[in-house]
Amino acid sequence: MKTISDINIIGIDTTRPPIIRKEPYIDLFFELSHQAPTDWCKDLNSLFGLSPLTKNSKISEQEGLFIITWVRAPEEITALLLQLKKTIAECSLQYIERIRLAAQQPTDTNTPAVSAEQANLNKIISSLNFD
Repeated sequence: MKTISDINIIGIDTTRPPIIRKEPYIDLFFELSHQAPTDWCKDLNSLFGLSPLTKNSKISEQEGLFIITWVRAPEEITALLLQLKKTIAECSLQYIERIRLAAQQPTDTNTPAVSAEQANLNKIISSLNFD
């Protein structure tokens, strides 16, 4: 069974290969290893906005299988891919942490869901050493 921590980029979508056009950009469609859950995709889209390299990237929350992005020059692709990989790893860690924290909380139907940012803040606060 595939899990959140197994999600990674496995290549370019073969049905939509990169093509140089007269417009000053190259569309890229990176394929993930398996379909990601909607909540994870929402978190990933939020994290994409935090980096100048990934600010033009997005993943369909319903489909959850392709990262859609673009670059202006072929030389930018390698740096973009590295940042996408880092962002995916960070998203998966935050998502897993949020699930872990939710499992530790008593079940209360009136409690709002914890965002990825809040889960990260909670993790940092709980790890502070006041000695």
